[in-house]
Amino acid sequence: MIVRLMGEGQLDVAAEDLSALNALDDELESAIESGDETTFREALHALLENVRKVGKPLPPDSLAPSELILPPADAHIDEVRSMLGDEGLIPD
Repeated sequence: MIVRLMGEGQLDVAAEDLSALNALDDELESAIESGDETTFREALHALLENVRKVGKPLPPDSLAPSELILPPADAHIDEVRSMLGDEGLIPD
């Protein structure tokens, strides 16, 4: 799956890594629902760090379409809330 980290570029994330990312996405969703800014920030950073860890960066000139777009690390809780779909940021 091609994932775009806003402001950072694209990464290729293997299908077998998606379940771990979904667990982090669930934590992020819970933090957003509770409105807890500290927990939200921690959950967002954990999700983005994990994507960076498991993803393989694509060349900057790659034209591959992104299947998933994740917010930047400094995104506001309301920005991320508006990006959430029925299945969070990362579809199951």
